[in-house]
Amino acid sequence: MMIILQGKGVSSGIARGRLSFLTRKSLSVEKRSVDDVEKEVDRFNAAKLSAANQLDALAASMVDKIGEENAMLFEIHRMMLEDSDYCDPIVELIKTEKVCAEYAVNTAGSRLAQEFADMDNEYMKVRAIDIYDVSRRVIEILSGEAQGRVGHDNAVILAADDFTPSETAQLDRSTVCALVSRQGAANSHTAIFARTMGIPAIIGFGAFLSDDLSGKEAAIDGETGVLYIDPEPTVLADLDEKAEQERREKDALEQMRGKPTRTKSGREIKLCANIGSVNDATAALAGDAEGIGLFRSEFLYLGRNDYPSEDVQYDSYRKVLEKMGHRQVIIRTLDIGADKQAAYFELPKEENPALGMRAIRICLTRPDVFKTQLRAIYRASVHGNAAIMFPMIASPDELARAKSLAKETREELAAENIPFKADIPIGIMVETPASALISDVLAQEADFFSIGTNDLTQYTLAIDRQNDSLATFCNTHHDAVLRLIKMTCDNAHKAGIWCGICGSLGADLALTKTFVEIGIDELSVEPSRILKLRSVIAAC
Repeated sequence: MMIILQGKGVSSGIARGRLSFLTRKSLSVEKRSVDDVEKEVDRFNAAKLSAANQLDALAASMVDKIGEENAMLFEIHRMMLEDSDYCDPIVELIKTEKVCAEYAVNTAGSRLAQEFADMDNEYMKVRAIDIYDVSRRVIEILSGEAQGRVGHDNAVILAADDFTPSETAQLDRSTVCALVSRQGAANSHTAIFARTMGIPAIIGFGAFLSDDLSGKEAAIDGETGVLYIDPEPTVLADLDEKAEQERREKDALEQMRGKPTRTKSGREIKLCANIGSVNDATAALAGDAEGIGLFRSEFLYLGRNDYPSEDVQYDSYRKVLEKMGHRQVIIRTLDIGADKQAAYFELPKEENPALGMRAIRICLTRPDVFKTQLRAIYRASVHGNAAIMFPMIASPDELARAKSLAKETREELAAENIPFKADIPIGIMVETPASALISDVLAQEADFFSIGTNDLTQYTLAIDRQNDSLATFCNTHHDAVLRLIKMTCDNAHKAGIWCGICGSLGADLALTKTFVEIGIDELSVEPSRILKLRSVIAAC
């Protein structure tokens, strides 16, 4: 009898095979007392060195399989082995409790991973699996075990609680045709690797993906997130037909690569990518983005113990600008607060953080932090086509104060004879009803608008977008939201500036024609959505 399980698809595609659960070697992590703690610390340090060598080799060997930028994750894993935030608690545990290194790595590593898992920010949550991955590697070395490739004799759909990046990268594609897991996250490195490698993957089945299903014939649809156990012949026929259709559509979309994004009437709309890190710029180029419409700079501030220095920020902005060449890169200034917290900011606990101290409000109350970022952006501007975008602007006074600090920054750099481009565009995100309603005034002082539809929807409908129980009330196509978008776009054009959308509605194909009719000039979306969006716009 056929069983149908619903999960969350994170990598599209159709696959058929026998369901097989990943078996990991049992590791020795018992709490064992030691007499010579210094010797045990030396064991840990030796295992760290061995793990670092493994990760260097893995990063080099995975370039062709998952791409240079994705392979850099293993270099980041290696750097974690040198990070005091990771290493010091392990050494401290060995010395204070006189325990073996295996137990110390497992205990301290699990604590750190849990800290990340408990964060409100989704990007930081998924870093927990990276810490687990590194810790397991070190424990395996200490225990005398060895990591190997994940493979089977026959084609299987591989199942697990979750997959580490190392396991995913080393999959034997000749035998593993798909991945399914009880847990996981859509923005995890495992999900990214699966998409890069073309492996259909579904996460989030929970306890429904039970061990007693092992060995059964199965089929998955990575797009819809459905797993079929003992699929009926009619289901298999439908999946085969869908797979063939997807192949034809993919070939058709490739014909859009390198072409301008143009409507039937000939009006061009710029299609850009949203990115959250330096590595994402490669995905933007692979997706055929015409620029970066939103570079979320807060990744530089999250998961740290202190503020990133000017040089650290400069280096990241420079790398993205150089990689994108002549294409414009719009760097959104710091958007910490609300769902993105960093402890060292020491922000007070708020009843309504989405309505509290966040984004431009923090920058204007902490000008030293803001100007450090602005200096880094202006310094990096000589390496490409940069633009600055201020988030959460809700009044002309806020924009004026932010622009004044940018002017001060330029004057200081000039006085220090530090090269920079003085005339890079400065725009704002329109993401509150207030900014939309006075967009005619703001347009007089901004070089461009980019509408953040996620927050605009949240604030317009008075619905917390992080609250899953309110999902049925959150109508992202609400007339009030669309009217504010049109008002903003009209006021931008009256003032002679362009208006784009960088929120998730930009990739909503049901609204593409509406946005074309409204007159939106730019859509910034996830890189993987660009070719499909270009195809839809061409039919408008």
